[in-house]
Amino acid sequence: MMPKRLSACFLLLFITFLSSTIWAQEPTNSSEADTALGNETIVSVAIDQTPDSTSETIDKSNLLDLNRSSGFKPMTILRGLLGMLSLILIAFIFSTNRKAVSWRVVFIGLGIQIALAVGVLYVPFIQAFFEFVGKLFVLVLDFTKAGTEFLFKSFGSNEIETALQNFAVQILPTIIFFSALTSLLFYLGIIQKVVKAMAWVMIKLLNLSGAESLSVTGNIFLGQTEAPLMIKAYLSRMNKSEILLVMLGGMATLAGGVLAVYISFLGGNDPVQRLLFAKHLLTASVMAAPGAVVISKILVPQTEPIDKTLEVTKEQIGSNVLDAISNGTTEGLKLAVNVAAMLLVFIAFIAMFNYITVYIGDLFGLNEHISNLSDGRYNELSLQFMLGYIFSPVMWLIGVNIHDITLLGRLLGEKVIMTEFIGYLSLSELKAAQAFTDPKSIIIATYMLCGFANFASIGIQIGGIGSLAPNQRVLLSKYGMRALLGGSIASLLSATIIGMLIG
Repeated sequence: MMPKRLSACFLLLFITFLSSTIWAQEPTNSSEADTALGNETIVSVAIDQTPDSTSETIDKSNLLDLNRSSGFKPMTILRGLLGMLSLILIAFIFSTNRKAVSWRVVFIGLGIQIALAVGVLYVPFIQAFFEFVGKLFVLVLDFTKAGTEFLFKSFGSNEIETALQNFAVQILPTIIFFSALTSLLFYLGIIQKVVKAMAWVMIKLLNLSGAESLSVTGNIFLGQTEAPLMIKAYLSRMNKSEILLVMLGGMATLAGGVLAVYISFLGGNDPVQRLLFAKHLLTASVMAAPGAVVISKILVPQTEPIDKTLEVTKEQIGSNVLDAISNGTTEGLKLAVNVAAMLLVFIAFIAMFNYITVYIGDLFGLNEHISNLSDGRYNELSLQFMLGYIFSPVMWLIGVNIHDITLLGRLLGEKVIMTEFIGYLSLSELKAAQAFTDPKSIIIATYMLCGFANFASIGIQIGGIGSLAPNQRVLLSKYGMRALLGGSIASLLSATIIGMLIG
């Protein structure tokens, strides 16, 4: 059964790739790359862009122009609908019970996603709300900066020296502070109240059980092993469909701590850009919740009676406020060290892999052909080149500009094979290098990378959720790959919708 499903997916992607090559023949003002990928860094790309004659009034290098109301272009809408349909079809192919799929839940979930996207892009009061929450995230970055400066500033200049302006000093402290803040909010019961209100809406609209709705909405704010703590008492009794949604919800969303880091990645020191990406990253995480429900209920439809009781498990994370903050700080420190170690190892492995493949490319004369094939964007047989072209049909499918599909394909590959951290790091470098023909691709990538859907997360969930409900460990292992597939599709679905509506 599985080989047949894989064959169907490959056939769909092959047809899409042929369509994308035909699309590429349309006259466009393409750009050339003047710098290719190096061996020692993840990316070093720069592209000279030629302004399009039809967009003289729009500064395409300025992402803020994406707030323009350029109208709904028919072709963009059609490509978006094709992308949504294809992603739903892939999930349907891998469904365990196609006849039991509730299309009512699917359409309502998609409707919620589209409504959120339209609201964030075009409805003033919804824009204002997400911008307000985005400003809170930006403030968190500023608060973290105060603590970082205290630790690392020079007594002489009273500033952080240039030598310390690096990833470890500027980025990792954000994870520690946000973890402590989240722990405090959890101790005070604020997160539980917000999650419970959102879960109530999910129960009413999407016919979920109380436990799974709490978990999937909790993942908007918490990590993939922290959110299940709110339903610890129910995990051992959850059925197959509910367990998959718990897993998939964790794969499709981002925790608040890393969300703040990615705002810093993409926004840099520009307060306006920080707010822009805070709004989009927050929207991406919120949109991923109904998207996760849609894909999960296609992959493993609900066929058993469910308990709609909405009650948060009372998990004690501290004896008082200071104890809660201390516990959160300790957990944040562990996470920050883990992130640093993970990045060191993965980037080192990428360099090692590229060293071998570049040598092979030189040996067989492939590197020159690769440079010609990619118009200079890649000039070596590298991991980035392979991932870019493997996933490029999917990128065309979700509405990415034909000249950017290999760049975004590479980002998706890095996210799935390694982590979204690597993906966002690469995106920030590509953005800084002005490597994208269309800046809309940056926004699409922001939504596409949102989520913990990678191979490492399967092990994290089996260990983390399995420790809370040992009797579910076998089921967690069985559904690991399905959760990874579903989490990836859910993020792609959000990216497709936002790309379709930007115009």
